[in-house]
Order: sequence, then structure tokens, then C-alpha cells
Amino acid sequence: MMKNISVVGAGTMGNGIAHVFAQHNFQVHLIDTNEEALRRGVETISRNMDRQVSKGLLSDGQKADALGRIIHSTQLADAVASADLVVEAATENTDLKLNIFKLLDNHAPAHCILATNTSSISITQIGAATLRPEKVIGMHFMNPVPVMKLVEIINGYATDKSVTDAIFQLSIELGKTPCVVNDYPGFVANRILMPMINEAICALHEGVAGVSEIDTVMKLGMAHPMGPLQLADFIGLDVCLSILRVLHQGFGQPKYAPCPLLVNMVTAGKLGVKSGEGFYSYAKNSKEGVASSFFLSKSSE
Repeated sequence: MMKNISVVGAGTMGNGIAHVFAQHNFQVHLIDTNEEALRRGVETISRNMDRQVSKGLLSDGQKADALGRIIHSTQLADAVASADLVVEAATENTDLKLNIFKLLDNHAPAHCILATNTSSISITQIGAATLRPEKVIGMHFMNPVPVMKLVEIINGYATDKSVTDAIFQLSIELGKTPCVVNDYPGFVANRILMPMINEAICALHEGVAGVSEIDTVMKLGMAHPMGPLQLADFIGLDVCLSILRVLHQGFGQPKYAPCPLLVNMVTAGKLGVKSGEGFYSYAKNSKEGVASSFFLSKSSE
């Protein structure tokens, strides 16, 4: 039975994953190399739990208990020493993840399952960096983690069925809906989502329509809660580009090639919500955006 959970990475996904586990009575070690990132991560968890309290989803006492179950640390070796499960939620960078999994393999107990929240990188490749590939699996949560129900569970080539079954059941215990998929570039979620986002960017790049028009068509015509360009801003344009490059390299098909506009925007540091500007511009500490003036000025050209 899994009791002790370690989460590597205190960013948006990592703190959300820690939040959900702590809320469901698991002991959680939240790990990051940066003390400031840990502080921000715990503050974010507290604010998000306040939102749940205001909606009647948690009581003040349940919030306090959940926060009390989270220990934060910059020392990975110590923090995973008694873990039953580690969920890695670091930046979507292959070399970084491989290095983390080598460390986890060295320091986590032999029984510990090593999961990654990667949205596109090969589980088989990550598992091969360890001496326990049968215990390596993908556990891809959706953002925002406390709200979104899906967990995409990805089997690597060597993942043992007992591990898959354990993560499937654990996801249900967290109040999530698990879906098991196999290890191919982008899995299911991003193999379908990212080409759609990329095509929306191409339509903008080619002058077919403006930012708000493209998003409005998809929201009203296809019943999407958020248009693809706004969604790209929320995901992070750098993350979208990284995933598209994984798809393009993995399949070798031109349909997955990132739009040049996306490449240019990432190069220019226009990453979406996190940088304050992407396809939309965002006021400080706000996720409400207006179409970027860059695109308004280009729309008549």
C-alpha cells in the first residue's frame, strides 16, 4: 500500500500534484532544488485550497490537515528515502529528466515506483536510464491538477502490469479518471492536441484570421471551453514547441513540424501567461488576457 509520496518539482504541475495527494491523506515530500520555488509552490497550494474552502469543497480544518501533510525539501536523496511512489514533475527536458531518474534509482527504495508527469517524452527511454524499468511509468496529470479529472497512464516497453494496475487504482483514490495508453510520441493527449494548436498558429501566421476570431470559432463552433491560442498561452508556448519537436522527431512526418511563428515567439521570449505575453497580453498576476498588440498591428498586413 502506498503511503509516502515524493513529488519532484514545485512548479505549476508539481505543486498541483502535491496538493491532490495531500488532500487525499497521503504524506507528501515536495522537492525542488530552489528554496524560493518551494516557497512559491506551497503558497500556491494554500491559495488553491482557500478557493476550495470558499466553494465548500474543503473545510478550514481539512485544509490545515492537508498542508500539514506536506514537507518540502531541497535534498532529493533524503526526501525519497522512504517513498512508495515518486512523481517527477520537472521541466519538459529529456536530459534533465534522465538525470533525475538516475538519481531516483540510486536513492529511492527498491519497492518504490518511479512515475513521470511528462507530457511527451518516451517512458521507455526514461525507464532505460534506471535499473528498474519495470517500475517506471507515466502518470500524466492535466492542468490545473486539483480540478482536471484525467490522468493519462503511460506504459513503457518494460512497465510491469502490477505497476500499471497500482497506479490505475491510485488515480481512482485521488478522485481522478485514469486512462491507460502506450508509449508513443505525445501519447494520446498531446498527439491530438498539439497538432490542433499548431494548425491554429499556422492559420494566424498565414493571415486566415486574427487571434480572437480563431479562438471564437473553436469555442463557439466546436464547444471548446478555451480557444487553441489561449490554451497554448496557458500551457506555455515553450512547452508546446518542445512537445511538437518530440512529435516531429519521433514520427518524422512534416505534419508535426512546428509553425515558424511559434518558433519565433519562443525565441523572442513570448511564452504566454508565464511571461506576460503570448498570443494575448496579460496584466501582472492576471490570467485574463487581451489579444496581443503585436498581432493587432500585423492583422492588416
